[in-house]
Amino acid sequence: MVENACADTVIDTLGLAFAARRTRYVAALLESWTAAGPCTVIGSRQTREAGAAAMINGTAAHGEDFDNTYEGCPVHPGAVVVPAVLAAAEAHRLTGSDALRGIAAGQELMCRLGLTVQKRMHAAGFHPTAVIGAMGATAAVAAAMRSPADAAANAFGIAGSMASGIIEYLADGSWTKRMHAGWAAQSGLRAVAMAQAGFKGPATVFEGRHGFLRAFAPSVTQDLSRITADLGTRWESARIAFKPYACGTMTQPFVDCAIRLARRGMRAAEVAELRCFVGEGTVHRLWEPLDLKRKPPSAYAAKFSTPYCVAVGFLRGDAGLAEFTTESVRDPEVLSLAARVCYEIDPDDEYPHNYTGTIRAKLIDGRVIEEVQPHLRGGSREPLGRTELERKCSANLAFGGADTNFERAIAELAGRLGVGAGAATG
Repeated sequence: MVENACADTVIDTLGLAFAARRTRYVAALLESWTAAGPCTVIGSRQTREAGAAAMINGTAAHGEDFDNTYEGCPVHPGAVVVPAVLAAAEAHRLTGSDALRGIAAGQELMCRLGLTVQKRMHAAGFHPTAVIGAMGATAAVAAAMRSPADAAANAFGIAGSMASGIIEYLADGSWTKRMHAGWAAQSGLRAVAMAQAGFKGPATVFEGRHGFLRAFAPSVTQDLSRITADLGTRWESARIAFKPYACGTMTQPFVDCAIRLARRGMRAAEVAELRCFVGEGTVHRLWEPLDLKRKPPSAYAAKFSTPYCVAVGFLRGDAGLAEFTTESVRDPEVLSLAARVCYEIDPDDEYPHNYTGTIRAKLIDGRVIEEVQPHLRGGSREPLGRTELERKCSANLAFGGADTNFERAIAELAGRLGVGAGAATG
């Protein structure tokens, strides 16, 4: 089960990193993170030292917000852990089983920390992938490299002071969220290297009076048992969700509802209103300010606009990477429908324990039609199968201009990790 989760993560993450290779933000990182070394920059002929490769690849994998997520927080493990481990593996000539162990350890810690803080980290203004990711990458690299216990403890202590990432990108859709996974990935590599060289970090980094939980999620009641309970027998990382759509996790069920409404024969011209029933905790990120969300300023901002995502899903029947381009977010038909998308807080919504979607469509002729998606498709209640993930990976590779040779390379890498040699052949 854990091996399959790692295989799925590798397939998904590498396809996404390649898809972003021609973006301006990846180009900016290639220009600014220039330290030479033997590690692969995915989708490029250039190589970098381990930290720089992890930074670039992690940013690329998370950059289009299409990467995997853990429903309990949410936090995005794949874009952090896979780039960190692959960079460590190339730099230190680790084996496939070493890399597999590292990916499993890093994902598991990120999920368990996410379960511990839930939405409290977001409420404090921090991005969980950035902050939790620094610790997850440290666990991944330390496990892959078989770091001694004392060195691993020091590495966690060091990583606690490297963890960072605020959510002010929500104001204008700027690029900093994209870099958070890459920054966390390279932080894990740096922390482990420093610890192995003898640098000291606080042993009480997680539970201390001024430690990780109190600093980044001050309103949470500390319950460290969630991090270690049934460790090795119960795997939270086996419940990682994979997104069908290239937008915010909590928006996904609403896209499903919008697509199904359109498939029932409804036309956009007939729609007076699409009313979404939402969890209160999602409003500040995905709905407000409503005028801005209905007309997002950029393709990236559109990913965190439920009105846009609902409209484009209704009109295009999908919300993949092709639906989040500059041309798409300027489409007058999409913006016209987005202006008719509104929300109402549902006090019984299960967020953050379950991501649901309900849209009540009011038509001009007075009819009312409703669609409900009771959980996140691609999550633990309705996981995407390997075939669907391979199809998603193939589509993302095609979006980035890959040929069949790259698909074959992903399959071979998965095989070397010991997690399914037939993966990602599309």
